Amino acid sequence: MNDFLYSIPAEVIFGELKEKTLIKYLNKYNASKVLLIYGKNSIKKNGLYELITSALKSSEIDFYELAGVNPNPDITDVARGCELVTSHKIDLLLAVGGGSTIDCAKAIACSAGSDTDPWETLMSRPRLKTAIPIGVVLTTAATGSEMNANYVISNRKTQEKVAFNQPVLKPSFVFADPKYTFSISKYQTASGASDILAHLLEQYFDSHDDDGVTDRMIEGVMQSVLHYTPVALNEPTNYEARSNLMWASSLALSTLFFCGKKTGGDWGSHTIEHQISAIYDIAHGAGLAIVFPNTLKYFLQKDIQENLSLIKFHNLAVNVFHLNPTDFKNEESLANECINLFTEFFKSINMPTTLREVNITDEHFGEMARKSQLYKSIGKYHLLDADAVLKILNMSL
Repeated sequence: MNDFLYSIPAEVIFGELKEKTLIKYLNKYNASKVLLIYGKNSIKKNGLYELITSALKSSEIDFYELAGVNPNPDITDVARGCELVTSHKIDLLLAVGGGSTIDCAKAIACSAGSDTDPWETLMSRPRLKTAIPIGVVLTTAATGSEMNANYVISNRKTQEKVAFNQPVLKPSFVFADPKYTFSISKYQTASGASDILAHLLEQYFDSHDDDGVTDRMIEGVMQSVLHYTPVALNEPTNYEARSNLMWASSLALSTLFFCGKKTGGDWGSHTIEHQISAIYDIAHGAGLAIVFPNTLKYFLQKDIQENLSLIKFHNLAVNVFHLNPTDFKNEESLANECINLFTEFFKSINMPTTLREVNITDEHFGEMARKSQLYKSIGKYHLLDADAVLKILNMSL
């Protein structure tokens, strides 16, 4: 196991969200002016908006609202937030929702106060020493953005979608009440589960070694996602299923599974998917359900060609899907069946598994492959150059 430093500063308050507890945390961070960041009107329909604003009013905290954040947060959302932060001297950002609102909050905290355009500020990748504190009231199980410093922002004008990281942007506190995921649609639930699995797989396939305890933890969380997702889809208000998916989502990108690894994960599939959803209106998780199995197929082909260890595929097959290696003629056959089972799972929860299913052709493949290489080389399990990305995209048709 490799050396590591593990630190998660966020305080997670898991379970029933109570107004008095929210007030306690608002006061703990001495918030006097809060920017409430949320998407559409779902938080007004389920009573969450009323609970939060009541807590703010009871604490005599001035609050302002950034509503209508896009599902794939756009730089225009960030620009609106920056204007509010500057004009009202905001001292705490409260993101209510899922990854979109949380990522938007992080981007606002990064770029607010800068004299340059928000996109230029983000693209310059400044290293911040301090930032406006961020609090989260979580309503989805998907991205895990509540537990890390990563964020992804789109620029629809340039058709770019870029991932950033700022260590000081880890949220300070997170309220996670599974009841607020009851009303999430089946499509959003399935897309979120696909995103969680992809996060776990990205970290699993960071090298060709068995990483012991960390890999066993990842396998365990994967099994939970595979088990509880169908339950949540069939019984939307099943608390046990929703709570397990919510915690799996948070754990999956808490950086816990970086511990002992050689790298922080592969992340090639995510970069490829970002190129797809930068151009097309597709949910991130749905895009990953299409791309990831084909990335695994590409990995397997490279492993066979280069005579590399298939231990990752072997362990997934045996420990997650409980396949018996003696039922297969060789390790390659076992690995292929493991990949097929991931695809079958995505199909079973009504996720697309080909680009044609979501009306995406090869029209922009060359552009996607090129843009995937703009900011850094991608892939750790295997390096994915533009030709490799193009091959994976074609495999995904």
